[in-house]
Amino acid sequence: MATGPTPWEATVARRLRFNGTDSKNGGCPAVHEDLDSGEIIVQGTPLTDPEDIARLQHFGPGDAAVVVPRELLVNHGPKEVTRVPKLIVLEEFGRLFETFEHSAWHLETRRGYASDREDPGYAEFLATGTAPCDLDSEWCANIRRQTAGGKYVGRVRVVDNPPTEGQLFLLDYARCNAATGEDVRSMWREDAERFRLPAEDFWIFDSRLVAVLRFDDEDAFHDVEVITEPAEVLRYCQVRDAAVHGSVPYDEFAARLGADH
Repeated sequence: MATGPTPWEATVARRLRFNGTDSKNGGCPAVHEDLDSGEIIVQGTPLTDPEDIARLQHFGPGDAAVVVPRELLVNHGPKEVTRVPKLIVLEEFGRLFETFEHSAWHLETRRGYASDREDPGYAEFLATGTAPCDLDSEWCANIRRQTAGGKYVGRVRVVDNPPTEGQLFLLDYARCNAATGEDVRSMWREDAERFRLPAEDFWIFDSRLVAVLRFDDEDAFHDVEVITEPAEVLRYCQVRDAAVHGSVPYDEFAARLGADH
């Protein structure tokens, strides 16, 4: 009879999400979360002094104690046992682009969007290779007003290699985004995975509110979940910083893509 672990016990590892660190050099201490069980893993300096350990209550022989600053748990520890999604209607989501105070930033990770394919400009792009640009549209006019007032609007688009048809459309349409004053950048999916970016689309408004865009299996926009819990918002802001660092301006990306293909 086998006495060792079964194959799945030996190979299955935790799916951990890095929640954050207060370390200035990116090391200890840090907080991770098990995405399946919801358990929290705290990484810090081990407590080793026997007299200190003797003062710990209910400390078992297989237990380990670590020392972390209070700020780590305040900034990166969960504030709720379970997060209840807060959904908003499309009208409320649209108002966020008119009422944000200083910044709005978007991560796009999907391989295509049903709304793009349904746009007449998509068919024109397939026929001519150029996406039409209407700077007088309601969206473009609003973004132009916001950026003209000194506000920052930016996005990073994740692109497969080779790019999908929908991604090529958006890469060409980025000319229109940039003309409104947006900071438009692109990055390869393999780089996004290397930087551990989540495979989800979201907007961050004023570094205090996150709107996660949810889609169905047919790439159709479904609903918007709003997150305001500080530790969760901070995690998305860290994703934003990594995405901007790992990306390049869209026109530079397009030039490289053209040279390689």
